[in-house]
Amino acid sequence: MKVGFIGLGQMGAAMAANLVKAGNELTVYNRSPDKASPLLELGATAAKHIADACHGGVVMTMLADDHAAEAVAFGDHGIIASLPRGAMHISCSTISVDLSRRLADAHEKAGQRYVVATVFGRPEAAASAKLFVVAAGAPDAVDSSRELLETIGQRTFTMSSKPEAANLVKLSGNFLIATVIEALGEAMALVGRGGIDLHAYLELLTSSLFNAPVYKTYGGFIADRKFEPAAFAAPLGLKDIRLALAAAEELRVPLPMASLLRDRFITLLAQGGEKLDWSAIGQLAAKDAGEG
Repeated sequence: MKVGFIGLGQMGAAMAANLVKAGNELTVYNRSPDKASPLLELGATAAKHIADACHGGVVMTMLADDHAAEAVAFGDHGIIASLPRGAMHISCSTISVDLSRRLADAHEKAGQRYVVATVFGRPEAAASAKLFVVAAGAPDAVDSSRELLETIGQRTFTMSSKPEAANLVKLSGNFLIATVIEALGEAMALVGRGGIDLHAYLELLTSSLFNAPVYKTYGGFIADRKFEPAAFAAPLGLKDIRLALAAAEELRVPLPMASLLRDRFITLLAQGGEKLDWSAIGQLAAKDAGEG
């Protein structure tokens, strides 16, 4: 299949690599062209401009935020202006519900198809094609995208015929993950202050009531105080919590925990945590207790 892929951060590069390894004719674009080099060695083609990645039947995007996604989609030579009628944009980016809704409307007016396929999983999961994909869009469009989605992930969950629904689900999921990180950080600060070995405590948690990857992964980071290099940087965590709060305000759903998490991320950034993984909010409780 002839596919364009735009956005080659840690997640996007890993997803694109799986697509080209699966035999797709892949054209890749990134604002920093050097990030495409490993993919070119695998057989991908570099696009000089966004439009050059939009000549096939599908273009996929994995971009950092609304600003980047809007610029790529709505620019004079962006996706909507360049993608042929009947072709499809698969957006994997974690963006606002509002922007996703506007993208859906713009693609429909241009005679293009639009599917949202947000993903759960860190870069190592992306590299091994073990992501969980949350898809939404017109049923025929989602069905047409399924082969590509199965190439990047281990399971695809279809949520709605409205593309923006997948963005809402993704934001809710990141809100839940951040809640777990904060709760783990507070619990581990408490037992650590009481002299309990954090690794032994984590072993207890993850071998009993909390036997889930999110507790194992982020509990390990907190116990080891290992927040660099960042697989998902703290500013992106703050961005996602803000987007969750914006969606909640529109839907008139109070999220008091999300308001707390927003402040925790701001605290982390105020203390110089710009380059740390978002799991670093899990060390704030210990710092508040004077433990480092």
